[in-house]
Amino acid sequence: MEDDTLSLVLFSGTDDKLGAAAILATGAAAMGRRVNLFLQYWALDAFRADRIRKDHGVSPEAGVEGQEAMRRLAERDGAQHWSDILWQAKDIGEVDIQACALSLELFEITKDDLDPLVDGVQGVAAFMAAATGPVVFI
Repeated sequence: MEDDTLSLVLFSGTDDKLGAAAILATGAAAMGRRVNLFLQYWALDAFRADRIRKDHGVSPEAGVEGQEAMRRLAERDGAQHWSDILWQAKDIGEVDIQACALSLELFEITKDDLDPLVDGVQGVAAFMAAATGPVVFI
């Protein structure tokens, strides 16, 4: 049987990319697929407990139009923050979120500094060993 695990490496810490990753994770979980998220660098920084709800902006390629579109989306009735969407994904299926050990060292923080969404700390080798299917980099 082919492994249909979705493995996402989250590098970017902008709200547009974190939102896209959350939607992909939720869709995969709803289809019964296991989801592994690996948080590196700026994505890890966005998952700090004291920063998770702050405005993380949009990626440079979004431009002014993208910023405006994200602002309109956030103002809609029923709009959800990307972290809430990830909580839904965890409620739906098997979603594991791991912080990159090296990135924790870089930012001089520990697992305790992260939001409870983050399940643990992993090195790259452990993530790659668990990533039995394709790996998507965001």
